Amino acid sequence: MVDAKGRNMKCLTFLLMLPESVKSKSASSKSSKKAVNSGGACGGGSSSKLPPVCYEIITLKSKKKKKMAADIFPSAKKQGGGSSTSTVQQYQQQNLNNNNTIQNCNWQGLYSTIRERNSVMFNNELMADVHFLVGPAGGTQRLPGHRYVLAVGSSVFHAMFYGELAENKDEIRIPDVEPSAFLAMLKYIYCDEIDLSADTVLATLYAAKKYIVPHLARACVNFLETSLSAKNACVLLSQSCLFEEPELTQRCWEVIDAQAELALRSEGFTDIDSQTLESILQRETLNAKEEVVFEAALSWAEAECQRQDLTASIDNKRKVLGKAVFLIRIPTMALDDFANGAAQSGVLTLNETNDIFLWYTAAKKPDLQFASQPRKGLSPQRCHRFQSCAYRSNQWRYRGRCDSIQFAVDKRVFIAGFGLYGSSCGSAEYSAKIELKRQGVLLGQNLSKYFSDGSSNTFPVWFEYPVQIEPDTFYTASVVLDGNELSYFGQEGMTEVQCGKATFQFQCSSDSTNGTGVQGGQIPELIFYA
Repeated sequence: MVDAKGRNMKCLTFLLMLPESVKSKSASSKSSKKAVNSGGACGGGSSSKLPPVCYEIITLKSKKKKKMAADIFPSAKKQGGGSSTSTVQQYQQQNLNNNNTIQNCNWQGLYSTIRERNSVMFNNELMADVHFLVGPAGGTQRLPGHRYVLAVGSSVFHAMFYGELAENKDEIRIPDVEPSAFLAMLKYIYCDEIDLSADTVLATLYAAKKYIVPHLARACVNFLETSLSAKNACVLLSQSCLFEEPELTQRCWEVIDAQAELALRSEGFTDIDSQTLESILQRETLNAKEEVVFEAALSWAEAECQRQDLTASIDNKRKVLGKAVFLIRIPTMALDDFANGAAQSGVLTLNETNDIFLWYTAAKKPDLQFASQPRKGLSPQRCHRFQSCAYRSNQWRYRGRCDSIQFAVDKRVFIAGFGLYGSSCGSAEYSAKIELKRQGVLLGQNLSKYFSDGSSNTFPVWFEYPVQIEPDTFYTASVVLDGNELSYFGQEGMTEVQCGKATFQFQCSSDSTNGTGVQGGQIPELIFYA
């Protein structure tokens, strides 16, 4: 139809069929309705039945642009002047704590997007058509769910509720998933939000794997990779093998190899399973002294006795270790370390102890079940930041002042120590205090001495344990030297150095009070594992 101004219009007519009870109304009412019928807006009818009546006519302009819900209800104009996001978060928190049921009868109008409205239903009894009894006996929590939402978020839930073998159960028991982890998974499915913590991430990863929620599982793995350290590397190694995450497994091995002694002495090492124990003990690139490996194996055996409800006797420790004890390379220990440690532990039999002593001392060595070749360990790499070095007659004076430089690297590495210059006028001994900091926080330090032979070579000074360096973060390397002041120093420094697969960047440090900078000075090398 066309209006008075010639514009195209669309007429939507809603017809309401009157019920039979209306027949009893007055004649005046009937006549008014006949008048409407005669107007031609609606078709006529017989006198025995009242005709359909035009209930309402709504005209809409043609070719009008459609608006989405977010356009109609922009977030800046929410009811009450508040942000819908904060309101949704309040609902989510209430739901986590109280299993909240929405009281507002028009709550849908408060939120502009389907995501926000869906978020409100998270852990909410409103319209819930299934419940989960989550957790082991004694720690079970009853959680509501909505079949459609769950099926959209997980192929396992889809098969459970809508597949060929679907069971129409009102309650589903899930004893092998922690309630906190199940809630974290539901929050991702309902709210498209990932909420992880160090305490729940492994359990959440298990839930995400079980119900095939791949994006949440990937987020859990990323969280674990970024929080990976020597303290948790052995436990995460065990879990990464269980969950079949090869990238995480590789990252765990990098940490264990480089920081082996820290990893073996961590509490997490005693929590691993026997298969993971054997894989660590037979690791060729393990960067640890063998006596540390032996002590770690004994600590694990004691914890395993407790897990098996056995007394932690010497016999039981040897029993739970089983064949793993032969993976410890005892003959590679120094004789003093063996005599004062493993030989007196009681874990070795008398014949084994006697044979090892003979292997150390006798010309004809007995056959041993223990591997006698030392581990290869890791080969340290060196990042050299100067193109040349020199010395001058006016000397490089130390006098207790600090030489310092800042650096960053594009991948995770482990700084094991520094390469330092020595005397330029004959052999000399130096005392060096080395430090490594990040944003003023001390990560590693050591006080040691090294001997310089008078050449322009660099001489390594090591930290007690290698320090893990995260990518794309600046760290400060510092040294305070005490010794012969006539020494070599670096020249033609580079701001960027490529070392294998790692790229180092250097910049001047405000901690440097003795002249060292990017272009020249001390700390010519960073010694690292990658």
